[in-house]
Amino acid sequence: MDTKFQLFPDSASTMAPRVDALFGFVFSVAAFFIVLIAVLLFYFAIRYRRRSEDYFPKPVIGSKVLETVWTVGPLGLTVIMFVWGARLYFDIVRTPDNGLEVYVTGKQWMWQLQHPTGQREINQLHVPVGVPIKLIMTSEDVIHDFYVPAFRIKQDVIPGRYTYLWFEATTPGTYHLFCAAYCGTNHSRMIGSVVVLEQPEYEKWLASNKADRSLALQGRQLFQKFGCVTCHHAEAGGRAPILEAIYDREVDLQDGRRVRANEAYLRESILYPNAKIRAGYRSPSIMPPYDGQVSEDDLIRLIAFLKALKPGETPPRVENAAPPARDAKLGAKKK
Repeated sequence: MDTKFQLFPDSASTMAPRVDALFGFVFSVAAFFIVLIAVLLFYFAIRYRRRSEDYFPKPVIGSKVLETVWTVGPLGLTVIMFVWGARLYFDIVRTPDNGLEVYVTGKQWMWQLQHPTGQREINQLHVPVGVPIKLIMTSEDVIHDFYVPAFRIKQDVIPGRYTYLWFEATTPGTYHLFCAAYCGTNHSRMIGSVVVLEQPEYEKWLASNKADRSLALQGRQLFQKFGCVTCHHAEAGGRAPILEAIYDREVDLQDGRRVRANEAYLRESILYPNAKIRAGYRSPSIMPPYDGQVSEDDLIRLIAFLKALKPGETPPRVENAAPPARDAKLGAKKK
């Protein structure tokens, strides 16, 4: 990240050259027509000025060729801009399936970032070069906007829902991170940086900042703490759906709809269980709503656990869990 004056920010992602190319094309077309219109306006003002009071110009008969050119030409240019921009937009909003996920929470006035392996960062994000990074973002208070100029990426971060953004850095370095939506009195202080490292250096950073538990493991403990395992278990007599391998799978609802179990669906099902009741289960749901009882951080942990939950990995129900080791030893001594 260079501190000297730059007309344009660094270009440090796979998407940046494509965005710059489209911007350059649109800018060039606009500049061409500005100059052309200004020159013609100046020329016509002199060439066809009124030379005397008794001078009356002859009526001008239109030219079909000229009218066709100035109609079809701009139309063709705008169609090119639209198709080019639409293809670029779809590539930007479609997150890759193999991306390295990072959870982002915006709050007044800071960025909190969590890696699946448990590392947490404030106003700084470490990522490897040449690897697609998928950001899963939400806000705890007001609308924020995650903006990295060097990567040419920007996306609103909205309370109560998840938005997505992705990038693949191409050049190691440190790049500015801004909030691009006015979010309160200290909006200008909501800044950070994205640190792009070579893969060996990134592995060293992960090792030096190793967390005690991954997000999925933290979510597993919350799953048991909140008593979710009491009903979401094969031994619960069908009181609630089994959640193994549910992530990104289509599920049938009572109203006949079919939805994909992505992060948004899992979040809504935790906070508002009656919003989308699964087909074959009682309505209203016996699950209590957790809106206001679960923080954004805990929601992220629970969702990370559900995304990682594979068949046969549901934790045991409390009544079936093994006793603590200390109690087992005491019991053995009493015998």
